[in-house]
Amino acid sequence: MWWDKNDTAKHENKKAKISVWWDMKGCPIPEGYDARWVRPSIERAFKKLGYYGRVSMTGYGDQKQTPCELLQGLSSTGVAVAHTKSETICSLMYSDMLEWRAHNPPPATMMLISDQVEDVFAWDLARLQQHTQYNLFLASPSMPSRSSVLHTSARWAWESLLLESPKSLESPKRSALSSQLSVKFSFKSSALECTSGQLSAAKFYCKPCCFHGQSPAGFRKHISSKMHAVKEVLNPLYEELDSQTSKWGKNYAAKPEYATAQIAVWWDMIDCPIPEGYDARRVRPSLEAAFKELGYSGPVSITAFGDLNQAPDHLLRGLSSTGVALAHAIPEVIYSRMLSAMATWKTHNPPPATIMFISDDLNRLYSDTIAREQQENKYNLFMAYSYRPHKMSVLVTSAEWLWESLLLAGAPRWGLHKCSQSSTIPRENTTEMFVCRVCICDCKSLDDFTNHLSSENHAQEEAYIYACRRAAKFDIRYRIKDEVLENFPESKRLRKACGTGFGHLHNHLHVVTNRGSRLRARKSHTSKKDW
Repeated sequence: MWWDKNDTAKHENKKAKISVWWDMKGCPIPEGYDARWVRPSIERAFKKLGYYGRVSMTGYGDQKQTPCELLQGLSSTGVAVAHTKSETICSLMYSDMLEWRAHNPPPATMMLISDQVEDVFAWDLARLQQHTQYNLFLASPSMPSRSSVLHTSARWAWESLLLESPKSLESPKRSALSSQLSVKFSFKSSALECTSGQLSAAKFYCKPCCFHGQSPAGFRKHISSKMHAVKEVLNPLYEELDSQTSKWGKNYAAKPEYATAQIAVWWDMIDCPIPEGYDARRVRPSLEAAFKELGYSGPVSITAFGDLNQAPDHLLRGLSSTGVALAHAIPEVIYSRMLSAMATWKTHNPPPATIMFISDDLNRLYSDTIAREQQENKYNLFMAYSYRPHKMSVLVTSAEWLWESLLLAGAPRWGLHKCSQSSTIPRENTTEMFVCRVCICDCKSLDDFTNHLSSENHAQEEAYIYACRRAAKFDIRYRIKDEVLENFPESKRLRKACGTGFGHLHNHLHVVTNRGSRLRARKSHTSKKDW
């Protein structure tokens, strides 16, 4: 599975600080588990991966419901405890995390322990991580069945993480703790030392009341008081996360590191075709004019993907004359081929650089994949599409355009009318590359390329892809049918037949309801009388 292997610490993160935000409702301390073991177990898991930095940890929950002995055990090991209503745990965790990010620049490690990571935190946090990259750990009650939009260095199932106790301590279960261990680990925080050094005094705090305390007893007294009840109503916390990225979206001027860096464009001609009457030689100059308006002057490479068998010859010649590379790909494989081409380009072109997608469905279908890659290796990102998406993408971009408005860039100079054959077209950065992404082959010229696309060998390759896709769809439908039938309740007649090996019915088995079987029995009896 995608999460099977946790990465060992990179050099810059080995001794960097680590901050942990823990949802005590979503990931509670298991019954019988000693609260004094939570922090040592987590720190041991970090140490196994090579992380030795100072750890700070805060547990969030409705602490009125938390037994005093758990609060005492957590505080004795330096775990801070925050009180809030159950429905506002996530929003308080997130606001505290944002405050921490504002005061602790990378390199540093963040960890979220919650059952709401994917449903509540993931979208906004993934966008934040694309903007400013922190090392990220996650823990949840169970490992997710599908890949996350968040790029992580390590991920654990909560209860398995709690088993990472030091070997010198026999068992984290309270029932197994001997009296010697009870003496060895007293509740005095000064007697405990964690992997990062002597613990500082733990804190208890209540956000609505701005209350900070050192004593578990004083903390419980506060959250049970009338004053707290009043302030909790007067100073309510919002249940929704305070999204920091939902207003990001305008086109930004180029940052210095990207101003002269190269720009690679992958263009889906199926989603974003050249408008009727528009001169194909205008595409490249229009894109470059839009880039220059934002301060980008680096070399530009453009690759147009599409079913080029359907493209008129004058469009192909117009594009190739301005250095736009042509890549043939049928709709069934166009997005996988675009992503494959991008991955190959990235191996030879590390950041800082800019990548651009011109497509509608690529963002919809593969935004999570691209977002994870952006969190790992940050490229400047542009996007263009034929219509505005109905919701904001998880991808963080520096500029976005509507496709046809992008083609208007530089219009006063060039115009949108068809250029004459004598028009002068800029030829800098011109390359002539013709690639068939179905057969995975290069051609030296446009004529060779069009001849290849009309060849019998190419037609056979396309037919093979179509056949594979049809077979895959049939296989999916067949598996879905099997799953439905497997979970479908059996009738009494079917259960009896299964028990007797079906007898003479083995070639004529019909799954029917009891009512249907009785009707057939009556009809059979009547027919025998008539006979």
